[in-house]
Amino acid sequence: MNVHEYQAKELLKKFGLRIPAGTLCHTPVEAEWAAREFGKEALTVVKAQIHAGGRGKGGGVKLARSPEEARTHAEAILGMQLVTHQTGPEGKKVNKVLIAQGTDIEQEYYLGLVVNRETNKIGVMASTEGGMDIEEVAEKSPDKIVTADIDPVVGFHSFTARKLCAGMGFSGKLAKEFSNTLKGLYSAFMTLDCDMIEINPLSRNKEDELEILDCKMSFDDNALFRHPEVRALRDFEEEDLRELESSKFGLSYVSLDGNIGCLVNGAGLAMATMDIIKQKGGEPANFLDVGGGASQETVTQAFRIILKDDQVKGIFVNIFGGIMKCDVIANGVVAAAKELGLKVPLVVRLEGTNVEKGKQILKESGLNIQSADNMADGAEKIISSVK
Repeated sequence: MNVHEYQAKELLKKFGLRIPAGTLCHTPVEAEWAAREFGKEALTVVKAQIHAGGRGKGGGVKLARSPEEARTHAEAILGMQLVTHQTGPEGKKVNKVLIAQGTDIEQEYYLGLVVNRETNKIGVMASTEGGMDIEEVAEKSPDKIVTADIDPVVGFHSFTARKLCAGMGFSGKLAKEFSNTLKGLYSAFMTLDCDMIEINPLSRNKEDELEILDCKMSFDDNALFRHPEVRALRDFEEEDLRELESSKFGLSYVSLDGNIGCLVNGAGLAMATMDIIKQKGGEPANFLDVGGGASQETVTQAFRIILKDDQVKGIFVNIFGGIMKCDVIANGVVAAAKELGLKVPLVVRLEGTNVEKGKQILKESGLNIQSADNMADGAEKIISSVK
């Protein structure tokens, strides 16, 4: 689960981190009055609030040197379809802005914490190239990225901060500030069951004090039951409605840009299915894992969610029956096709428990269902049908 910048900052304040004052606004008038709170000639920043990075490059972050200018910027940003490298070409509509107090910036840095699944530790990345996309820094100046791991069993220790400070060229007060900031972020990461915290930029002023100017946070969905205060921050307007609906039925669904709907059991098989569709020259429209114990109703709901995407021109069902028997899936496929009046091509590949019974059900259904012998055969048939 992701949250907005203003929400992330409110969460981080509780861990003693230094963050400039800011006010969330939904109208240009609110933005003007929020800017007045900082003073008539104070520098303020008008920031679009969407779940995506790169907002500044897309025109979603503007500096204002008066309350009236803040209002003008808010008028331009509110309601705009903000397109960034993380939103895709369709962009996201801006419904609210953060009016943040401007600060004196001597230098900007990058600091991020993620779950390092290779080491089973919390990976820390830091760079002197703040304000830029970390991917761009990694590509053009990889030597300017410093990394370290924190073992959750051991917890945070100052030697991790010292290693990063040495790589960043920090000493004295700045090194102490950085260590305290990292300690606070690690505490927030572990306490709130985060997947990722990204500070970009982390700014330094003339007094060598560090402030968090921008922040992105994401959380482990499986741990949200422990954090009702975080769960309450969920903004449903920022999420794909199909992904939200799928979670109600225990389905794992991710929307993609292609035209071939995929219905698969098992995350690994779902990834392999998308890979082979790409390999054969097609484009998957989604990742959809119905899980190991899907019922006929679940399969019907999966079809319903797939077909809500107007781009879908065909569906590939790829099932390996273990816990979930092939005949159960076949009945679900037939029931769903009849109930929804399926009009797009449908290719089904079944393998595993009760596979012959499942194939017989499909054959006797009277529906236009193509049977596939294997994954490659299924991918070729659905791509051919769609074309």
